[in-house]
Amino acid sequence: MKYRTIGMDPATRREVSVLSLGAMLFGTLTEERTAFAILDRYVEAGGTFVDTSDNYAYWQTGSVGGESETVLGNWRRSRGIGDEVVIATKLGAAPLAPGTGYVDNAEGLSAAAIRAAVAGSTARLGMERLDLLYAHIPDPKVELAETVRGFGALVNEGTVGLLGVSNHWAWQVERARALARAAGLPGYEVLQYQHSYLRHRTDLPSALSPDGELGTADGNLLSMVRAERDLTLVAYSPLLGGAYVRDDKPLGAGHDHGSTQARLAALRDVAKSAGATVNQVVLAWMTGAEVPALPLVGASSVAQLDESLAAVDLVLTPEERARLDAV
Repeated sequence: MKYRTIGMDPATRREVSVLSLGAMLFGTLTEERTAFAILDRYVEAGGTFVDTSDNYAYWQTGSVGGESETVLGNWRRSRGIGDEVVIATKLGAAPLAPGTGYVDNAEGLSAAAIRAAVAGSTARLGMERLDLLYAHIPDPKVELAETVRGFGALVNEGTVGLLGVSNHWAWQVERARALARAAGLPGYEVLQYQHSYLRHRTDLPSALSPDGELGTADGNLLSMVRAERDLTLVAYSPLLGGAYVRDDKPLGAGHDHGSTQARLAALRDVAKSAGATVNQVVLAWMTGAEVPALPLVGASSVAQLDESLAAVDLVLTPEERARLDAV
């Protein structure tokens, strides 16, 4: 395994594995026994960075979420897991009532909502302090300054270690960071966005914004990470839900670029020359990029996880990387 430091403050920064494990479907589509086996294998291989959210996975059960955090808490207690595994969770997108969702009835990012969500997450995870806490989606009903103060206070109190943000426009991220600096508060240091070799289109309206897909790592966000040395990019859905290799998982309109087929051909060429799978090439391309990202991979079996783990040791040659980047 390889590792990278996230965060700048010596009191809160953490060293994490370059491959993060997503626990989104643990406790719903992936039953607890299988989830435990995947987690055990991940830790055995040196993995130390697990991702969840307080709303995972409400859409599978009609609940308000919490199933994933509950399984992770059960696993931590049964294995005696402590600070050696960094657990990241998110708040703001859990529905307030069963049968609703994050678009029409989200818990939001008010000071009160933040406190309530953190109390629930710490209880389910069995943690006194959350290692990394993300603002999951924007809350247009709450002033950004209130959210910034609410998150910063949690760090100062020792309830949370690092702060992150997901699925916000780049201007919202920078404004929140500026507000935190002006108030002398800890700010967002980890950005979790959808990112992969095939870029998602950002011009199509989304459920959260008529202006486009705000959860994608576009040029604005990538240039921010390039310029700000305290920022770390965590990439969710790096393998596009299997779409790189599975005919039953079409890419859809979100990846309908003129260069898509050429980039897929480049991936296949490099996979052949590297003696690796296409998925492994995608992950290696991301971790070794000029603006590197920590891929957040899901797995429904140990075999799936093993394929991703093997990508950690895959180093693309300059010629292979040039082939991928030239398209």
